[in-house]
Amino acid sequence: MPVIRRLSEGTINRIAAGEVVERPASAVKEIVENALDAGATQIDIIIAGGGRDLIRVSDDGIGMSGDDLMIAVERHATSKLPMGADGREDLHDVATLGFRGEALPSIGAVARLSITSRPRRADSAMHIAVEGGKVSPVEPAAGPVGTRIDIRDLFYATPARLKFLKGERSETLAVADVVKRLAMAHPQVGISLTSESRNMLRLMPEAEGDAGRLARLGAIMGRDFAENALAIDAVREGIRLTGFAGLPTYNRGNAQLQFLFVNGRPVRDKLIVGAVRGAYADFLARDRHPAVALFVEIDPREVDVNVHPAKAEVRFRDAGLVRGLIVGALKHALHAAGHRASTTVAAATLDALRPDYAQAPASSFAQPTWERGFSSPASVATFQSAFADLGAHAARVEPQSTTEHVDPSSMTPPLGVARGQLHETYVIAQTTDGIVIVDQHAAHERLVYERMKKAMAARGVARQILLIPEVVELDEAETERLVARAGELAELGFVLEAFGQGAVVVREVPAIFGKLDVAGLVRDLADDLSELDEALSLKERLEQVCGTIACHGSVRAGRRLTADEMNALLREMEATPHSGQCNHGRPTYVELKLTDIERLFGRK
Repeated sequence: MPVIRRLSEGTINRIAAGEVVERPASAVKEIVENALDAGATQIDIIIAGGGRDLIRVSDDGIGMSGDDLMIAVERHATSKLPMGADGREDLHDVATLGFRGEALPSIGAVARLSITSRPRRADSAMHIAVEGGKVSPVEPAAGPVGTRIDIRDLFYATPARLKFLKGERSETLAVADVVKRLAMAHPQVGISLTSESRNMLRLMPEAEGDAGRLARLGAIMGRDFAENALAIDAVREGIRLTGFAGLPTYNRGNAQLQFLFVNGRPVRDKLIVGAVRGAYADFLARDRHPAVALFVEIDPREVDVNVHPAKAEVRFRDAGLVRGLIVGALKHALHAAGHRASTTVAAATLDALRPDYAQAPASSFAQPTWERGFSSPASVATFQSAFADLGAHAARVEPQSTTEHVDPSSMTPPLGVARGQLHETYVIAQTTDGIVIVDQHAAHERLVYERMKKAMAARGVARQILLIPEVVELDEAETERLVARAGELAELGFVLEAFGQGAVVVREVPAIFGKLDVAGLVRDLADDLSELDEALSLKERLEQVCGTIACHGSVRAGRRLTADEMNALLREMEATPHSGQCNHGRPTYVELKLTDIERLFGRK
């Protein structure tokens, strides 16, 4: 018969270490968060062997006394949990990055841990060591103000854990990812990361405010992001959302450049995936992803940061409110961007026009972020040929048009004045300091699509009553989620209601759909609500149908336009939000500055 017994302190600590310290990156995260909570303005990290052999974190924070060091390596000891009015710790008011009080003793239980720390007013530093859970006495030591923590031979006391670590390169990259996320959340702190004498990251402290934050984001996410980012600043019911979001034409094939921070804490949450996808669904294909860095400031009592041992996830008391704030703020920023397209579009075009582009090996240049442009030497040659014939084709602009007599120096429209048409497909416009090349079909398709959206918003989505209502069987949880969002779905023309336990009955569908797999759509909606808490499938199908109609109703490639028609297209693009990209995130126009063109011809 089994006997219940208490585990030894060493076993308890090693179990806790398995929860808190999953890999070297987890240990780095815990130690750097402690440094940030200590008010450090400079944090230097050194690792060896991917962090398995050595992790050293030095900071200039407030430091710890000898007594503090003794308590810091005990389990469930912390200085970061405030006392409530009843004299007890308040678990719902956590304003720091860490508070669980398990990181240092857990690391000490599975590694060789040493801490040297000196408070600002102390004459000397103090040192303590923990090896495999055994704590040595506190001793005086030499050291600057702040704290230095050394972790050597991680998991030496639990060798079975070493088998689950990845290669040195993978562990090093995981450490770098953790450090970069923390650096993004705290731009006022200088941070460096060195691996095997190789400088992987060196970030100087940035100034307070949006400019400093964008500079830090650009240093980590890339200069292109900083040049193509839209500022986000919105408040709803005491929750503030700030940050930056990339233009739709600045997109990626995965969601790796999507970051969410809650009260300065980097978190991974499906909330941002669904919210961002919903906000950009109108501008990007399903397999393309925008770049965003969003910062949520919320009352600590409205968010639970204790749902994950490593504090990598949070739970909002009102997740719907936060999701709605993110979607609304992103859509507002995208609307305010108007017809603006990303600078990477012009950069990719200039690369394509350079003489050595066609001969360069595929691996020697970066693919444009929109990935549908000059993808082959043949297409490059075609465009170069068309570009060379600009003078001949420009002559096709009717001389009686008033645009023929416009003084270039007096041009004020952002997209310029039409000067010609290439191959009955591309409109060429002259601006004050360059040229604009417009894909007439893609641009007009977007304009028609925006008109359709505006009309649908004004009149609502027309519904069609099913002759025979369709019953779809689901599990009870899926049914409850769908019925709870029935009002939202009805606004999109999709009317359903509960039909006993574990089933829904669909009575009306959007009239624009025509023939529709109702059961398949219902199951897709249930999956969306389960994974992303967003009914995206229905919205995406509506947008797909509208996009198809817009495509067939727009000006086709191969149609010759008059000068007045071309200028009318340019003016409407300037007045229509989101006209800088088609419905799949590809650019509708390319702008080339005169200085760039002159550089192509060796004039500069």
